[in-house]
Amino acid sequence: MNTETRDPNRLTAWAHGGGCGCKIAPAVLQRLLAQVPAHLAPPELLVGTATSDDAAVYRLRDDLALVATTDFFTPVVDDAFDFGAIAATNALSDVYAMGGEPLLALALVGMPINQLPELVIGRVLEGGAHACRAAGVVLAGGHSIDTVEPIYGLAAIGTVHPAHVKTNAGARPGDVLVLGKPLGVGILSAALKKGLLDADGYREMRRWTTLLNRAGAALARLPGVHAMTDVTGFGLAGHLLEMCRPAGLVATVDAGTVPVLDVSRALLADGIATGASGRNWASYGDAVDLSALPADDRSAWQTIITDPQTSGGLLVACAPDALDAVQAAFTAAQGQPGWVIGTLAPAAKAAPPGVRLR
Repeated sequence: MNTETRDPNRLTAWAHGGGCGCKIAPAVLQRLLAQVPAHLAPPELLVGTATSDDAAVYRLRDDLALVATTDFFTPVVDDAFDFGAIAATNALSDVYAMGGEPLLALALVGMPINQLPELVIGRVLEGGAHACRAAGVVLAGGHSIDTVEPIYGLAAIGTVHPAHVKTNAGARPGDVLVLGKPLGVGILSAALKKGLLDADGYREMRRWTTLLNRAGAALARLPGVHAMTDVTGFGLAGHLLEMCRPAGLVATVDAGTVPVLDVSRALLADGIATGASGRNWASYGDAVDLSALPADDRSAWQTIITDPQTSGGLLVACAPDALDAVQAAFTAAQGQPGWVIGTLAPAAKAAPPGVRLR
């Protein structure tokens, strides 16, 4: 499409993909990272690239570590202010997922300067600043470039006590899995791009994507919480696999307890889904077992668990006796206790880690 014919009020028309759905597919990313030479990591680097975690963690002293992350993407919604707010909320989530408290952020901005009105670009920046203020984060500057597609996000810095850092790798057999937000945001974004998302659906999308995952810091201080991540572009199954693989575990997920937005279920029944869902399945579908589900339900659940979540919820692995405290932390931070969706167990002898739905 010629850029001159694009509506500046429809930001999604300016991007080939949107939100966390435009992430590079997991299998491709793994091949690319394999080409990066390994470096000696100092002992102060508590979390680096080894566990596919949400952010890096660097110890400054025995009681203080820095959490550093960056996240940015192309528009997932048309409203400029909402795009900025969603992108900033999503970026800050990586700090919360490590158990940290975000303190400082720098904006990452790429915009087609000669095509988008400055008023629209300014609203993106305003939305990002609003999300930072809501989180108590100082937005202290950033960097901008002229690009073909609109891009916005943050580089964020937070702090955490080294003893409270939560990674993908700490999950244990017998742990319970708790999910902090419902699934289906990728389906909503696909519907929006096709002009099929109504006002109620958009309100649901905005509600969840701008909800800060601020429960992360409180969750990390609970001794019964063993691992934590946030569910974003790789979908529930992809991020759950990142939790299972380092610990040699199999996740059994009860499909009946997995929260899915009602409007997303209806759109999925009409055939609405993202291309990223298929790319995710191609990357890791061989590690996901859907055979316990009714045959007629498998296709829908394959799409749901691979649906890329923009600014998705925290995924927590905790001891069963910590469940009440975990749900209390979620309730205090976001007004609802999260959803218990499954359990973790050791992978069978000689069998690889994986995810099983029933």
